[in-house]
Amino acid sequence: MSSQEIPEENLPSAQDADQPHGSVAVKDDPFADPGLPPHEHRIQDIDERAAKRSERVVAFLFTLSMLATVAFIASYVTIKADKSVYIWPIGHISALNFALGMTLGVALFCIGAGAVHWARTLMSDVEVADDRHAISAEPEVKAKVLADFKQGAKESQFGRRKLIRNTLFGAVAMVPLSGVILLRDLGPLPEDKLRHTAWKKGKLLVNMNTNEPLRPSDIVVGSLTFAKPEGLEETDEDFQQVMGKAALMLVRIQPENIKDKQELEWAHEGVVAYSKVCTHVGCPISLYEQQTHHVLCPCHQSTFDLSDGARVIFGPAGHALPQLRIGVNGEGYLQALGDFAEPVGPAFWERG
Repeated sequence: MSSQEIPEENLPSAQDADQPHGSVAVKDDPFADPGLPPHEHRIQDIDERAAKRSERVVAFLFTLSMLATVAFIASYVTIKADKSVYIWPIGHISALNFALGMTLGVALFCIGAGAVHWARTLMSDVEVADDRHAISAEPEVKAKVLADFKQGAKESQFGRRKLIRNTLFGAVAMVPLSGVILLRDLGPLPEDKLRHTAWKKGKLLVNMNTNEPLRPSDIVVGSLTFAKPEGLEETDEDFQQVMGKAALMLVRIQPENIKDKQELEWAHEGVVAYSKVCTHVGCPISLYEQQTHHVLCPCHQSTFDLSDGARVIFGPAGHALPQLRIGVNGEGYLQALGDFAEPVGPAFWERG
């Protein structure tokens, strides 16, 4: 290509000719501040009708948040804790938890969305540049503030009047205790409720699956059966709370294979009844190995030997499962002969 065919803007200038061969021409300030781009007005800045629409949208979001909060309170008051609903594709879930989560989520989302829309459409969007400056005070100001503080501390006689100082510390430390007292209104004190369950003498053992009283013949060797106290129904409002302590599992072991003397005395024809609540963190025990008579907690693998007083043979559980003493009534049905002799569940319940 000849020089005649090269565009004029690509030809070297006279200034470039003065540069040494192979060098690149550099502008005076390659990092010059380009400044702010021209401000572009939003539609809301120039059209009041658009601004009113944005205002109504923000107000609608805030109003929807208020309605969601009211729905949250109404859900908490009206929906029973044991009610469940079917939500596809999740399945059956707690109606109360679903309602509280949805209403609270909508309330918080609408506040955030309304604030964002307000800022983006109605608040000023003009960018303002300001030079950075030191945020620390001048040495003279620092010295004066420190001197004033020392003078004030001296005049208050805080260090000299030890009685005032110590009682002030005590008063400040005691004030937060008033807030602790308010925790009393969170509910009644547990008293000794954690030490007792729904089991008592004469209560029949009812099969959890069939809802029928159990006979010794219903418990076969090698099987694991779950039972609940007589008179307790799943429709009861406190069903979950009661079963959280009274859940029972039954297994049948040949009497000659039972190693613990008390376990054998509290059993009936080899049928032993133990708490289903793991003594680690309260998970339900549901895995049984008939050859070894071991039950396993699926949460943290605590393992108990049901042929030896349900003692812990593996895992983090703190102590053996409590045993329920059982017998039969005049009609041949299994019944409890009292409550558990010790608190069920995690070890810290013993201090409740």
